[in-house]
Amino acid sequence: MKLRLDKFLKVSRLIKRRTLAKEVADQGRVTINGNQAKAGTDVAKGDEIVIRFGQKLVTIKVNDVKETVRKNEAEMLYEVVKEESVK
Repeated sequence: MKLRLDKFLKVSRLIKRRTLAKEVADQGRVTINGNQAKAGTDVAKGDEIVIRFGQKLVTIKVNDVKETVRKNEAEMLYEVVKEESVK
């Protein structure tokens, strides 16, 4: 199963709103497996996603892709590989 990047970011609760997730992706602040990603880019299980939040880079590995999950299950969709500060 695959899911659009903006929807995955919302469902996984990494970014609260889909419109915000779309903006972040379209500003070029997200890469999937090292490639620049847009909001419509497909996310699949096993992908590595790097997101830039202000002065922080967060690298996550996708464990599962689902259309909907409960709030307490959202963190099971991914695993944080590393967090680093950028200047």
